[in-house]
Amino acid sequence: MSIPNDWAPEACTLPTTERPLRVAEFDALLAAASTFERRDPTQLVLTLPADLELAARDLAARERRCCGFFTFDFVSDGECVLMRISVPPAQAEVLDALATRIAR
Repeated sequence: MSIPNDWAPEACTLPTTERPLRVAEFDALLAAASTFERRDPTQLVLTLPADLELAARDLAARERRCCGFFTFDFVSDGECVLMRISVPPAQAEVLDALATRIAR
């Protein structure tokens, strides 16, 4: 898999060598989403199986540590979990890059 060099913004503190692993984690999560909705340029909402909630929360927490501009919110109904990923307008391109990975 080829990972675009511009996917991670300069504000990201994740070591460059670890970025392919993080991208792979996001790719796996995105592949498991039954639906996704781009509500506006700063929000992406994924519907995930409930059994992935802990993994999604763990990934979100780790991503917040290196890219503090992300906001992750979760709502669970027992059968599925909605994961809302938000960014400030200045970081919308990062969310664009993440959203384009859904089609892969």
